[in-house]
Amino acid sequence: MNGSSPSSILRPVLRLFGLIFIFGIPLFNRIWPSGWAWAPEQPAYLQMIWGIYATLGVFLLLAARDPARNLSVIWFTVWSSIVHGAVMAVHSVTDPGQIGHLWGDVAALFLTAVVLTVLVRRELPAGSRA
Repeated sequence: MNGSSPSSILRPVLRLFGLIFIFGIPLFNRIWPSGWAWAPEQPAYLQMIWGIYATLGVFLLLAARDPARNLSVIWFTVWSSIVHGAVMAVHSVTDPGQIGHLWGDVAALFLTAVVLTVLVRRELPAGSRA
């Protein structure tokens, strides 16, 4: 901590990611489909992804109230983003026509993992690190 209150940057970042997961993912799928939605469009897949990420977004909003007491949600977001991003990266380069995902959702998933990891390690006590 750098003299400010605990989790001073982590809290708003958790809120931002929570809102992006709830509202941004459906919007991104429509604005830039080649970077966010698999082609051909699969409505059942999109509904599943939106449902999962909207739920995670709600839990990130709740975790922002007290990040130190909600580390399991934050670390789940980090590790699930890494795994999801890695699987999608492989499919992006091996499935013709899906390369846009490397610059869309794959990049966003890895960015999410990096940002949350850096903030948790910087702002929360050493005993709360995964």
